[in-house]
Amino acid sequence: MASALAAFMALPAYVEPARKVRPRMPDEERLIARAAAGEPSAFRELYDRHRTDVARLVYRMLGNRSDFEDVIQEVFVQVYKSLKDFRGQAKFSTWLHRVTVNVVLMHRRSARSRPVFADEPPGDGLLRSDDVRPDEDAERRERIRAFGRLLDRLADKKRIVFVLHELEGIAPGEIARIVGAPVLTVRTRLFYARRELEAMLREEPSLAGLATALSKGDDAEQDT
Repeated sequence: MASALAAFMALPAYVEPARKVRPRMPDEERLIARAAAGEPSAFRELYDRHRTDVARLVYRMLGNRSDFEDVIQEVFVQVYKSLKDFRGQAKFSTWLHRVTVNVVLMHRRSARSRPVFADEPPGDGLLRSDDVRPDEDAERRERIRAFGRLLDRLADKKRIVFVLHELEGIAPGEIARIVGAPVLTVRTRLFYARRELEAMLREEPSLAGLATALSKGDDAEQDT
């Protein structure tokens, strides 16, 4: 379903649904150990390596907000404080996703009354593309905003698993480790998230075609 979602929304690379799995760098464990020991240059390198992934997930869960960058920075503040507790029992990316999700949830709970999706994409140009015409770019941005508004109507637990699975391309087993829930619970939340989104999508003219893609994606997963 993720590829269908990407094709319909014509998403740029910054919000490309299918996550590319990167092999762990040979020096990653040493770098994490150095950063945990308080070496500033090592933490800076970890930040440089992983900031784009964190920013993408924050954007997908919160949308573009005036405090978008503040949330990203808060994720890395928490990473800095908690890195000494990382034992390597899970992949670093899994642990980082867990920290990011927790920070986003705390932020949402403290900002329920504020709008989630703004009219303009992040100011650093990550959502702009020089390869499309202005009218196509405007349509793409509107689809992203419309889809974001629908995502925001899902309960937190359902939205998290949907974003992680359908947009980030993470398998249910890894999502279970990120959110601290059984795999069956993750699959159940994903099922109901799809069903609720499918109903909402049919009411959104610019996104109606995605309802079929959601339904097919759910059927395909049940067959595996």
